[in-house]
Amino acid sequence: MTGETQNYPIRAFFQRLLGPRALAYLLHLRPLEWPIMTAHFLLGTLLATGWALRAKPTLLGWLVFVALLNGGTLAINSAFDKDEGDIGYLKAPPKPPKYLLGFSSVLLVASAILGFLLPRPFALLNLACVVMSVLYSVPPVRLKARAGWDLLINCLGFGLFTPLAGWALTGRPFSTSILMASWGFAFLFAALYPMTQIYQVAEDSRRGDRTLVIRLGVGRSLALALAAALAAHLLFGAAALARGRNALFLGLSLAGWLGILLPWMAGWRTWTDRRHETGMYWGLGAWAVTDLSLLALLWP
Repeated sequence: MTGETQNYPIRAFFQRLLGPRALAYLLHLRPLEWPIMTAHFLLGTLLATGWALRAKPTLLGWLVFVALLNGGTLAINSAFDKDEGDIGYLKAPPKPPKYLLGFSSVLLVASAILGFLLPRPFALLNLACVVMSVLYSVPPVRLKARAGWDLLINCLGFGLFTPLAGWALTGRPFSTSILMASWGFAFLFAALYPMTQIYQVAEDSRRGDRTLVIRLGVGRSLALALAAALAAHLLFGAAALARGRNALFLGLSLAGWLGILLPWMAGWRTWTDRRHETGMYWGLGAWAVTDLSLLALLWP
Protein backbone atom coordinates (compact mmCIF):
# COMPACT_ATOMS: atom_id res chain seq x y z
CA MET A 1 0.00 0.00 0.00
CA THR A 2 3.00 2.28 0.40
CA GLY A 3 3.20 3.10 -3.27
CA GLU A 4 -0.54 3.87 -3.38
CA THR A 5 -0.34 6.35 -0.52
CA GLN A 6 2.26 8.52 -2.24
CA ASN A 7 -0.43 10.04 -4.47
CA TYR A 8 -2.79 10.60 -1.52
CA PRO A 9 -1.15 12.68 1.25
CA ILE A 10 -4.07 12.24 3.67
CA ARG A 11 -3.95 8.48 3.18
CA ALA A 12 -0.20 8.56 3.80
CA PHE A 13 -0.77 10.47 7.05
CA PHE A 14 -3.24 7.90 8.34
CA GLN A 15 -0.95 5.07 7.30
CA ARG A 16 1.79 6.53 9.50
CA LEU A 17 -0.76 6.99 12.29
CA LEU A 18 -2.54 3.62 12.11
CA GLY A 19 -0.22 1.36 10.18
CA PRO A 20 -1.01 -0.20 6.78
CA ARG A 21 -3.14 -3.07 8.13
CA ALA A 22 -5.51 -0.92 10.16
CA LEU A 23 -5.66 1.66 7.37
CA ALA A 24 -6.93 -0.98 4.92
CA TYR A 25 -9.89 -1.68 7.20
CA LEU A 26 -10.63 2.02 7.58
CA LEU A 27 -10.44 2.70 3.85
CA HIS A 28 -12.91 -0.06 3.04
CA LEU A 29 -15.43 1.66 5.30
CA ARG A 30 -15.14 4.44 2.68
CA PRO A 31 -15.39 7.35 5.13
CA LEU A 32 -15.41 9.82 2.22
CA GLU A 33 -19.08 8.87 1.79
CA TRP A 34 -19.92 9.63 5.40
CA PRO A 35 -20.43 13.40 4.91
CA ILE A 36 -22.94 12.65 2.13
CA MET A 37 -24.69 10.00 4.20
CA THR A 38 -24.66 12.27 7.26
CA ALA A 39 -26.26 15.15 5.37
CA HIS A 40 -28.99 12.95 3.90
CA PHE A 41 -29.67 11.31 7.29
CA LEU A 42 -29.76 14.58 9.22
CA LEU A 43 -32.04 16.11 6.59
CA GLY A 44 -34.86 14.03 8.05
CA THR A 45 -33.93 14.98 11.62
CA LEU A 46 -33.78 18.69 10.82
CA LEU A 47 -37.08 18.61 8.94
CA ALA A 48 -38.67 17.07 12.04
CA THR A 49 -37.23 19.38 14.70
CA GLY A 50 -35.44 22.30 13.12
CA TRP A 51 -32.50 23.27 15.32
CA ALA A 52 -34.09 21.68 18.41
CA LEU A 53 -31.85 18.61 18.13
CA ARG A 54 -31.06 16.48 21.15
CA ALA A 55 -27.34 15.81 21.11
CA LYS A 56 -27.09 12.30 22.61
CA PRO A 57 -29.76 10.51 20.53
CA THR A 58 -28.60 12.33 17.40
CA LEU A 59 -24.98 11.26 17.92
CA LEU A 60 -26.02 7.69 18.74
CA GLY A 61 -28.26 7.61 15.68
CA TRP A 62 -25.38 8.85 13.52
CA LEU A 63 -23.07 6.17 14.93
CA VAL A 64 -25.64 3.43 14.31
CA PHE A 65 -26.83 4.47 10.87
CA VAL A 66 -23.83 6.14 9.27
CA ALA A 67 -20.62 4.79 10.80
CA LEU A 68 -21.73 1.23 11.63
CA LEU A 69 -24.45 0.56 9.06
CA ASN A 70 -23.09 2.47 6.08
CA GLY A 71 -19.47 1.66 6.86
CA GLY A 72 -20.27 -2.01 7.45
CA THR A 73 -22.35 -2.16 4.26
CA LEU A 74 -19.53 -0.83 2.09
CA ALA A 75 -16.94 -3.02 3.82
CA ILE A 76 -18.92 -6.24 3.36
CA ASN A 77 -19.42 -5.25 -0.25
CA SER A 78 -15.64 -4.89 -0.67
CA ALA A 79 -15.05 -8.23 1.05
CA PHE A 80 -16.91 -10.02 -1.73
CA ASP A 81 -16.22 -7.75 -4.70
CA LYS A 82 -12.42 -7.59 -4.31
CA ASP A 83 -12.27 -4.65 -6.71
CA GLU A 84 -8.94 -3.73 -8.23
CA GLY A 85 -9.93 -0.46 -9.90
CA ASP A 86 -11.47 2.68 -8.43
CA ILE A 87 -14.76 2.24 -6.61
CA GLY A 88 -17.21 4.79 -5.25
CA TYR A 89 -15.55 7.07 -2.67
CA LEU A 90 -12.28 5.12 -2.82
CA LYS A 91 -9.59 5.46 -5.46
CA ALA A 92 -6.92 2.77 -5.81
CA PRO A 93 -8.52 0.57 -3.14
CA PRO A 94 -6.13 -1.58 -1.10
CA LYS A 95 -6.52 -5.34 -1.27
CA PRO A 96 -9.34 -6.36 1.11
CA PRO A 97 -7.66 -7.40 4.37
CA LYS A 98 -7.95 -10.96 5.65
CA TYR A 99 -10.64 -10.37 8.27
CA LEU A 100 -12.70 -7.75 6.42
CA LEU A 101 -15.76 -9.99 6.21
CA GLY A 102 -15.74 -10.67 9.94
CA PHE A 103 -15.02 -7.02 10.73
CA SER A 104 -17.88 -5.75 8.57
CA SER A 105 -20.24 -8.38 10.01
CA VAL A 106 -19.48 -7.18 13.55
CA LEU A 107 -20.27 -3.60 12.51
CA LEU A 108 -23.61 -4.58 11.00
CA VAL A 109 -24.63 -6.68 14.02
CA ALA A 110 -23.64 -3.84 16.36
CA SER A 111 -25.72 -1.43 14.28
CA ALA A 112 -28.78 -3.70 14.45
CA ILE A 113 -28.52 -4.11 18.24
CA LEU A 114 -27.70 -0.53 19.17
CA GLY A 115 -30.54 0.74 16.97
CA PHE A 116 -33.02 -0.57 19.55
CA LEU A 117 -31.70 1.94 22.09
CA LEU A 118 -33.52 4.55 19.99
CA PRO A 119 -37.22 4.94 19.00
CA ARG A 120 -38.75 1.76 17.59
CA PRO A 121 -39.47 3.13 14.06
CA PHE A 122 -35.80 4.09 13.76
CA ALA A 123 -34.69 0.67 15.00
CA LEU A 124 -36.89 -1.15 12.49
CA LEU A 125 -35.79 1.01 9.56
CA ASN A 126 -32.17 0.45 10.56
CA LEU A 127 -32.71 -3.30 10.91
CA ALA A 128 -34.31 -3.43 7.47
CA CYS A 129 -31.22 -1.71 6.04
CA VAL A 130 -28.91 -4.22 7.76
CA VAL A 131 -30.84 -7.11 6.21
CA MET A 132 -30.79 -5.46 2.80
CA SER A 133 -27.04 -4.91 3.10
CA VAL A 134 -26.46 -8.61 3.54
CA LEU A 135 -28.85 -9.58 0.75
CA TYR A 136 -27.20 -7.01 -1.52
CA SER A 137 -23.60 -8.23 -1.23
CA VAL A 138 -23.46 -11.76 0.16
CA PRO A 139 -23.75 -14.88 -2.04
CA PRO A 140 -25.77 -16.81 -2.95
CA VAL A 141 -28.45 -14.09 -2.97
CA ARG A 142 -26.13 -11.18 -3.88
CA LEU A 143 -28.82 -8.88 -5.25
CA LYS A 144 -26.26 -6.40 -6.54
CA ALA A 145 -25.47 -8.88 -9.30
CA ARG A 146 -29.12 -9.02 -10.40
CA ALA A 147 -30.30 -6.18 -12.59
CA GLY A 148 -33.33 -4.43 -11.11
CA TRP A 149 -32.86 -5.82 -7.62
CA ASP A 150 -29.65 -3.85 -7.24
CA LEU A 151 -31.53 -0.67 -8.09
CA LEU A 152 -34.46 -1.46 -5.78
CA ILE A 153 -32.23 -2.12 -2.75
CA ASN A 154 -30.38 1.17 -3.18
CA CYS A 155 -33.52 3.21 -3.85
CA LEU A 156 -35.10 1.87 -0.67
CA GLY A 157 -32.03 1.88 1.58
CA PHE A 158 -30.32 5.14 0.71
CA GLY A 159 -33.11 7.05 -1.00
CA LEU A 160 -36.22 6.26 1.05
CA PHE A 161 -35.13 4.88 4.43
CA THR A 162 -32.24 7.24 5.22
CA PRO A 163 -34.22 10.49 5.61
CA LEU A 164 -37.07 8.55 7.23
CA ALA A 165 -34.61 7.12 9.76
CA GLY A 166 -33.35 10.61 10.50
CA TRP A 167 -36.91 11.75 11.15
CA ALA A 168 -37.77 8.63 13.18
CA LEU A 169 -34.78 9.34 15.39
CA THR A 170 -36.79 12.20 16.92
CA GLY A 171 -39.72 9.95 17.89
CA ARG A 172 -42.20 12.13 15.99
CA PRO A 173 -44.87 10.53 13.76
CA PHE A 174 -44.18 10.77 10.04
CA SER A 175 -45.80 13.71 8.25
CA THR A 176 -47.19 13.63 4.73
CA SER A 177 -44.43 15.92 3.51
CA ILE A 178 -41.55 13.76 4.80
CA LEU A 179 -43.14 10.63 3.34
CA MET A 180 -43.53 12.23 -0.08
CA ALA A 181 -40.07 13.80 0.02
CA SER A 182 -38.51 10.48 1.00
CA TRP A 183 -40.24 8.69 -1.86
CA GLY A 184 -38.87 11.46 -4.06
CA PHE A 185 -35.39 10.58 -2.88
CA ALA A 186 -36.07 6.93 -3.71
CA PHE A 187 -36.63 8.00 -7.32
CA LEU A 188 -33.69 10.37 -7.17
CA PHE A 189 -31.40 7.50 -6.26
CA ALA A 190 -32.71 5.73 -9.36
CA ALA A 191 -31.22 8.71 -11.21
CA LEU A 192 -27.91 8.53 -9.36
CA TYR A 193 -27.43 4.77 -9.30
CA PRO A 194 -26.64 4.24 -13.00
CA MET A 195 -23.99 6.95 -12.66
CA THR A 196 -22.23 4.83 -10.02
CA GLN A 197 -22.05 1.83 -12.36
CA ILE A 198 -21.21 3.18 -15.81
CA TYR A 199 -17.47 3.57 -15.19
CA GLN A 200 -17.29 0.09 -13.60
CA VAL A 201 -18.89 -1.86 -16.48
CA ALA A 202 -15.64 -3.60 -17.45
CA GLU A 203 -14.87 -4.75 -13.92
CA ASP A 204 -18.45 -5.82 -13.19
CA SER A 205 -18.50 -7.79 -16.46
CA ARG A 206 -15.25 -9.52 -15.52
CA ARG A 207 -16.86 -10.74 -12.27
CA GLY A 208 -19.97 -11.89 -14.10
CA ASP A 209 -22.26 -9.38 -12.36
CA ARG A 210 -25.28 -8.48 -14.48
CA THR A 211 -25.84 -4.97 -13.18
CA LEU A 212 -28.54 -2.61 -14.33
CA VAL A 213 -26.24 -0.70 -16.68
CA ILE A 214 -24.86 -3.89 -18.22
CA ARG A 215 -28.38 -5.18 -18.87
CA LEU A 216 -29.81 -1.92 -20.23
CA GLY A 217 -26.74 -0.40 -21.81
CA VAL A 218 -25.36 3.04 -21.02
CA GLY A 219 -27.75 5.02 -23.21
CA ARG A 220 -30.92 3.47 -21.82
CA SER A 221 -29.57 3.68 -18.27
CA LEU A 222 -29.07 7.42 -18.65
CA ALA A 223 -32.58 7.78 -20.08
CA LEU A 224 -33.87 5.94 -17.01
CA ALA A 225 -31.88 8.31 -14.81
CA LEU A 226 -33.45 11.33 -16.51
CA ALA A 227 -36.99 9.97 -16.10
CA ALA A 228 -36.31 9.14 -12.44
CA ALA A 229 -34.94 12.63 -11.74
CA LEU A 230 -38.08 14.21 -13.22
CA ALA A 231 -40.35 11.89 -11.20
CA ALA A 232 -38.39 12.71 -8.05
CA HIS A 233 -38.91 16.42 -8.50
CA LEU A 234 -42.64 15.93 -9.03
CA LEU A 235 -42.76 14.18 -5.64
CA PHE A 236 -40.66 16.94 -4.06
CA GLY A 237 -43.12 19.46 -5.47
CA ALA A 238 -46.01 17.51 -3.96
CA ALA A 239 -44.21 17.49 -0.59
CA ALA A 240 -43.84 21.26 -0.81
CA LEU A 241 -47.52 21.72 -1.64
CA ALA A 242 -48.44 19.49 1.32
CA ARG A 243 -46.64 22.01 3.53
CA GLY A 244 -48.15 24.99 1.71
CA ARG A 245 -44.76 26.00 0.27
CA ASN A 246 -43.84 27.29 -3.21
CA ALA A 247 -42.45 24.41 -5.28
CA LEU A 248 -40.69 26.84 -7.64
CA PHE A 249 -37.77 26.82 -5.20
CA LEU A 250 -36.92 23.38 -6.62
CA GLY A 251 -35.87 24.97 -9.90
CA LEU A 252 -32.18 25.10 -8.97
CA SER A 253 -32.15 21.42 -8.01
CA LEU A 254 -33.88 20.34 -11.22
CA ALA A 255 -31.57 22.51 -13.32
CA GLY A 256 -28.56 20.85 -11.68
CA TRP A 257 -29.72 17.34 -12.60
CA LEU A 258 -30.65 18.32 -16.15
CA GLY A 259 -27.32 20.09 -16.55
CA ILE A 260 -25.53 16.83 -15.77
CA LEU A 261 -27.75 14.25 -17.47
CA LEU A 262 -28.53 15.97 -20.79
CA PRO A 263 -24.86 16.50 -21.84
CA TRP A 264 -24.05 12.97 -20.59
CA MET A 265 -26.80 11.48 -22.74
CA ALA A 266 -25.56 13.43 -25.75
CA GLY A 267 -21.88 12.51 -25.42
CA TRP A 268 -21.51 9.23 -23.51
CA ARG A 269 -20.27 7.25 -26.51
CA THR A 270 -17.05 9.26 -26.60
CA TRP A 271 -16.50 9.52 -22.85
CA THR A 272 -13.73 7.64 -21.09
CA ASP A 273 -14.27 5.69 -17.86
CA ARG A 274 -12.54 8.51 -16.01
CA ARG A 275 -14.98 11.04 -17.39
CA HIS A 276 -17.93 8.80 -16.50
CA GLU A 277 -16.55 8.60 -12.97
CA THR A 278 -16.32 12.39 -12.85
CA GLY A 279 -19.95 12.52 -13.95
CA MET A 280 -20.88 10.42 -10.95
CA TYR A 281 -19.26 12.93 -8.61
CA TRP A 282 -21.13 15.76 -10.34
CA GLY A 283 -24.28 13.75 -9.61
CA LEU A 284 -23.36 13.67 -5.92
CA GLY A 285 -22.99 17.44 -6.07
CA ALA A 286 -26.47 17.73 -7.56
CA TRP A 287 -27.77 15.50 -4.78
CA ALA A 288 -26.32 17.92 -2.21
CA VAL A 289 -28.09 20.82 -3.93
CA THR A 290 -31.35 18.86 -3.73
CA ASP A 291 -30.85 18.15 -0.03
CA LEU A 292 -30.28 21.85 0.64
CA SER A 293 -33.27 22.82 -1.51
CA LEU A 294 -35.59 20.48 0.41
CA LEU A 295 -34.14 21.65 3.72
CA ALA A 296 -34.94 25.28 2.88
CA LEU A 297 -38.31 24.45 1.36
CA LEU A 298 -39.67 22.17 4.09
CA TRP A 299 -38.01 23.71 7.16
CA PRO A 300 -40.41 23.37 10.13
